[in-house]
Amino acid sequence: MTLIEYLKSRIRSFKFAFEGLAELLVHEPNMRIHVTAAVLAVFAGVWFSITPAEWAMVVLSIAIVMGGEAMNTAIEHLADLVSPEYHPLIKKAKDVAAAAVFLFAVGAAVVGLIIFLPRLIALF
Repeated sequence: MTLIEYLKSRIRSFKFAFEGLAELLVHEPNMRIHVTAAVLAVFAGVWFSITPAEWAMVVLSIAIVMGGEAMNTAIEHLADLVSPEYHPLIKKAKDVAAAAVFLFAVGAAVVGLIIFLPRLIALF
């Protein structure tokens, strides 16, 4: 594979990733909720002038939750293709994938509370 072919394949892979992001934003209500929470967290971070280490935790938390939601959606789509009718194992797979996103979101919320709650309390 030549360098040009390699670069073209890398560019194509980014195109596919952006198509996936668009799919999530257009068709997944939970992803829109996560994006809204992320925007609020970023605004709060700017408002409260959080430290670089705190920014790292906020950004990592956002990435983990959104990545988890993307993986959950991918698992749901594959499961629906493999078994269009109800199957108890497909239900378990979907439930566990959803539980993973829930755990990531709870972890992100705890990070948010640790970083922002003392600052909010100090306002009053």
